[in-house]
Amino acid sequence: MAGSQVNPTRMELTRQKGKLATAVRGHKLLKDKRDELMRQFLDLVRENMDLRLKVEEGIKRANTNFVIAKASMSEEEMHTALMAPKQEVLIDPAKKNVMSVDIPEFAFKTRTADEGDIYSYGFAYTSSDLDDAVKSLADVLPDMLRLAEIEKACQLMSTEIEKTRRRVNALEYVVIPQTRENIKYISMKLDENERSTQIRLMKVKDMMLEAEHHYSEKEAGYAVPVG
Repeated sequence: MAGSQVNPTRMELTRQKGKLATAVRGHKLLKDKRDELMRQFLDLVRENMDLRLKVEEGIKRANTNFVIAKASMSEEEMHTALMAPKQEVLIDPAKKNVMSVDIPEFAFKTRTADEGDIYSYGFAYTSSDLDDAVKSLADVLPDMLRLAEIEKACQLMSTEIEKTRRRVNALEYVVIPQTRENIKYISMKLDENERSTQIRLMKVKDMMLEAEHHYSEKEAGYAVPVG
């Protein structure tokens, strides 16, 4: 049903047609964006599931090694060995734009390039299980950062997908049908006005012809015959 505020004029008809063309084009672009976001979102979800299992397995392995190390070392020795970390990890956060969504990217580097610097203690008075635990945590760090990237990206992309879906539905089920109804309403009103104008012109023409005919008859009645 056409809106009651629509003026049935040719200027308004032109405006509504332009609005319809823009809405149809915008609907197609937003639909393509939604589909591409969904495709990338599903890829990230699959990667997230695989990576989460890998990270959980790495953390589980590290915890197991810590428990074994704790069983073979005293609590004081464990605390002393881990009290002063030798290595330092520096994280450089950045952003990557994917379909107008800024998703995070985490690049990291260690203070030194020596892999042995992850051990902040000497090897003489500690268990090899503690070495395995520390190494397990160091190995799982890149996957943990990547998992953090993916989970945040999935959160942001799901929000954008929902917003895009609402816009697509608003255009598809509200704006475009209403604009088409407005165009139909204005076109009908203009056609009706044109027919009414044409009928009035025809009636005026008939009245003029009739008046001219009566005037001719009147002149003929007053004519004086010659003979």
